[in-house]
Amino acid sequence: MSAAETALPNGPAPEGAIPESPAEHRPAHRDGNVLRWLAAYTASLIGDSVYFVALAWSAQKVAGPAEVGLVMAAGAFPRALLMLGGGVATDRFGVRRIVLGSDAVRCVLILAVAAGVAVTAPAVWILVALALAFGAVDALFVPAVGALPPRITGPDQLARVTGMRTLSMRISQISGPPLGGLAMGLGGASAAFAVAGALFALSLPLLLTVRLRPPGGASDATDVRGEAEPAPSSAPAPGSAWQDLIGGLRYVRRHRLIGPLIAVLAISELGLTGTLNVGMVLLNGERGWGPSGYGWIISGFGAGATVGALLLTVAGRLPWAGLTLAGTLLAGCAGAATIALVPTLPLAVAVALTVGVAMGICGTLANSLVQTAADPTYLGRVTSVVMLTSVGLAPLSYPVVGAAIGAWGSAPVFIGCGVFGSLGVGVALGSGAVRRAELPRLRPVKA
Repeated sequence: MSAAETALPNGPAPEGAIPESPAEHRPAHRDGNVLRWLAAYTASLIGDSVYFVALAWSAQKVAGPAEVGLVMAAGAFPRALLMLGGGVATDRFGVRRIVLGSDAVRCVLILAVAAGVAVTAPAVWILVALALAFGAVDALFVPAVGALPPRITGPDQLARVTGMRTLSMRISQISGPPLGGLAMGLGGASAAFAVAGALFALSLPLLLTVRLRPPGGASDATDVRGEAEPAPSSAPAPGSAWQDLIGGLRYVRRHRLIGPLIAVLAISELGLTGTLNVGMVLLNGERGWGPSGYGWIISGFGAGATVGALLLTVAGRLPWAGLTLAGTLLAGCAGAATIALVPTLPLAVAVALTVGVAMGICGTLANSLVQTAADPTYLGRVTSVVMLTSVGLAPLSYPVVGAAIGAWGSAPVFIGCGVFGSLGVGVALGSGAVRRAELPRLRPVKA
C-alpha cells in the first residue's frame, strides 16, 4: 500500500482505493499527505514553544523563583508518569483518535486559560493546574503523533520523514520563543496563551486531512540481512490496559533490534543531555563567555543538528545504517567530552556544530530504524518508550551534572559524561542486529 491511499484507523483501505505502483511512488518531501502532516506538526510544536514562554513569564510575574521552578516542572511529572499509558491508548483506540482528541483538548485548555487570565491575574495554583493538565494530555499526544510517520509513508521514506520532523522541531525552537515574547509584549499572558491555542487550532484541520495507510508496515520491512520479515500471524488477544502495557514492554525487551536501539538512545540521552544543557551554562560561567557565548554554542549545536537532519531528508537513506549510527554517536560523545577542553569560544562553537551534525544523523537513523522495525500492533507503545527516554529519563541527569560540576569543575564532568554516552556505542556494536541494520531501499520515484 502507498502513502497516498486513504484508510480508516486500524482498518482496511476503503472500497475503491487503488494502490499506487512502485513506479508512481513519491518521495516524502513531494508527498502532499506528508507535507500536510508536517505543517500540522510544525504548528503544534510552535504552539508548544509559545505556551512554555507564556507559562514561564506568567509565573515570573506572580511568583518567586522557587514557585517559578515548581510551575515549570509541574508538567514534566504527568508527562513522564503517563507516557507509557499514552502508548497503550494509541494502540488500543487508534492513532487518529488519540492524536485528534488530545490535540483538541490541548487547544480548548489553552484557549480557556487565555480567556481566564484576560479578566484576572494568573494565580500560581492556576498555572500549576494548567501545567499538570497540559502534561497529562501531552502524555497522550506525544506517543500518538510520534507513531504517525509509518502510517503516512512507506518504510523506505521513514528516514526522510524523521529528518523532516527534526527540521520542524528546529524551526519551532527558533521561531516559537520570539513569537511568544512578542505576544507577551503586545497583549500580556492572555495574548500569548491565545496565540498558542490558535496554533493548536490550526493543526487540527490539517491533521484531519492526513490520510493513513492501513497498519501493516511491519510486513513491508526488511530485517537486518535485507530479507523480508514475515507479518505477524495475528494480533495479540485483547486484554486489560495493564496487560497491554506489560506486553509492549516485553515486546521491546525481546526485539533483537528495537531493544538494543532504545538502550543506545537511553544511554546517550543520559550521558549527553544534561551536559549540553545544564553543563553548558556552568561551563560558560567558568570561562567568562557570558550569555552571548552560551547562545553561540547552543546555536552551533542547533545548526549542526539541522544539517544532520537535512542530510537524511535529502538523501533519504544512508548505507550501513547501524554502523553509521554507532560511528556518529562516537563522534558526538567525543565532541561533548572535548568541548570543555577547548580554550576559546570560536573553537567551542565549532565543536558544538560538529556534535550537532553527528547527533542529528545518529538520532534520525535510530528513530527511523525503530519505526521501520516495529510491528504496527505495538507502534504506539514502542514510540512511548522511545519518547520516555528523552522527556522522562534525560532530565534526571540535570541535578547530577550540576552537583558534579560544582564539586569537580566542568572538564572532568564533561569527559565523564562523554565516556558514559559512548557506552551506547558499545551496546550498538555488541548487537549483531544493530551492526547489520539497514534502512529499506528507496523505491522508484514517480516521473
